[in-house]
Amino acid sequence: MSILSRKRNAEFGGFGGSLERVAVAMSGGVDSSTAALLLKDASYDPIGLSMQLWDQRRNREGTENAAVRATRCCSPDDLYDARAAAARIGIPCYVVDFQKEFEDSVVRPFVEEYLRGRTPSPCVHCNSRLKFDHLTRMAEDVGADRVATGHYARAARNDQNGRFLLLQARDKNKDQSYFLFGLTQEQLARAMFPLGDLTKQEVREIARSHGLPTAEKAESQEICFVPDGDYAGFIERFSARPPRYGRFIDADGNDLGENKGVIHYTVGQRRGLGLSMPYPVYVVEVRPEDDAVVIGKDEELYSKTLHARDINLIPVDRLDSPIKARVKIRYKHTEQPASVLQIDDDILRIEFDEPQRAITKGQAAVIYDGETVIGGGTIV
Repeated sequence: MSILSRKRNAEFGGFGGSLERVAVAMSGGVDSSTAALLLKDASYDPIGLSMQLWDQRRNREGTENAAVRATRCCSPDDLYDARAAAARIGIPCYVVDFQKEFEDSVVRPFVEEYLRGRTPSPCVHCNSRLKFDHLTRMAEDVGADRVATGHYARAARNDQNGRFLLLQARDKNKDQSYFLFGLTQEQLARAMFPLGDLTKQEVREIARSHGLPTAEKAESQEICFVPDGDYAGFIERFSARPPRYGRFIDADGNDLGENKGVIHYTVGQRRGLGLSMPYPVYVVEVRPEDDAVVIGKDEELYSKTLHARDINLIPVDRLDSPIKARVKIRYKHTEQPASVLQIDDDILRIEFDEPQRAITKGQAAVIYDGETVIGGGTIV
């Protein structure tokens, strides 16, 4: 049986087709295009919604080259590709302007967090605070009860208590559940992830076999509003903040030289420090209150305990007792065994069995029980 036939006979998220209308977030990439195709083939009635999030003309001149365009998302080219894919599939696709909402709920908090010496995960905020929140409202406008995306993740329902669950994708190399831990019960109840049981190779195979114009499109790699990867430059331009230099120091407070400003550094960084030391050194701490960047050896980066707030729990409303689970402290981090305790309404204490390297303020700590996402929060 072909890949598409297997998906045709499946139910996405436990729901059948029968021309049920679904709003599909179409970014102009191969994943969201294939998600829409699979829904159409499974007898749903998909309606494409492409989100205009950021005007790339606001970025610095000189970044508009082929290499940058090939690895970003949310550009005018992407909107064109989304419409071309929708036309090939035979479904309508509408562009919706969420630029103000994106700036207010994603870009501005990103800048403010960096200025506080933290390293935020804007894709986490974009998914829960913007994409699913606003798309569910837009779905109602087009008569759709469900919202689908091209994320590699799965949604399910616990038949015993009726709660909706978020699960890892079958393809662990592409799993994106880390970015979705903030989804609420209301959002998960309407979410569909048609690619959850597929590998990236299978997705491209489906796209090629149906002649989708996005079949060979490269994946986006950088944050969409910083396509050149120069976070510090973007923050200075967005905040209209002039360069603010500080000092490198060691753990004992010894002055090691001038730094370029705390927005240029993140915990664990080694490259670009410009320091001549007799041994490899790394950023151990960023202190915006006195513009200091603390430098140390690799072993100084390890710790066992973190606290997280702005938490969201999925299978339960609250952790009434400590649990053993596995926790990721950044997207590419391998889940590690830990004890998780909720110590307040909005604070989790996570203690790893073994010390972890470069636990970074502002990143998301996401908790797993097997393939099930328990929830997570922002490391503080």
